[in-house]
Amino acid sequence: MKKEWKREDKAYYLPKNKPELIEIPLFQYYTIRGTGNPNDPFFGEYISTLYSLSYAIKMSPKQKCEPANYIDYTVYPLEGVWSLTEDGIRNYNGILDKNQLSFTLMIRQPDFVTDLYAKDTIERIKIKKPNKLLDEVRFERIEEGKCIQMMHIGSYDAESASFQAMEAFAKDMSLKRVGHIHKEIYISDPGRVAEEKMKTVLRFRVE
Repeated sequence: MKKEWKREDKAYYLPKNKPELIEIPLFQYYTIRGTGNPNDPFFGEYISTLYSLSYAIKMSPKQKCEPANYIDYTVYPLEGVWSLTEDGIRNYNGILDKNQLSFTLMIRQPDFVTDLYAKDTIERIKIKKPNKLLDEVRFERIEEGKCIQMMHIGSYDAESASFQAMEAFAKDMSLKRVGHIHKEIYISDPGRVAEEKMKTVLRFRVE
């Protein structure tokens, strides 16, 4: 049976549009780091690099190079961890300068993907579709642990209201947000979904 994250991992990717406390276990990802305004053209190149690797693994049986224990699955959604650069933190005046953003983009990979196979896939794509950003991709295992999350519905620029609700929820539970870094999981494709209907999971760690 095909593994569908929308069905089997619903708790992590399809929360309700109100804050909730959740424990996020260890998952493995292709990741790539960068800085700058996500509205600039370069940002799409980072995204396409991650998807080229993710779909190479997904479609590997057709190339007769699938890993051991492969099962069919739906490619996981794009995720991004966001913060500010050191200059952005130092110069922050209450108005967000998107040029000073620091990000780690990632796409989760199935459990059957090993470190060796992940690295071999990068090398295979370097030959098939040369891309200098492939040298910056890493294969990492990340455990987020205790988090507060919710589904934000609407534009990215309107996320502040959802974060305020999440902060208030944390306070009510006597929990403290860990730093100012947060994660976004992009459930909707902004090229296909109206801005007011876009779904984005927002999440930050608490203790």
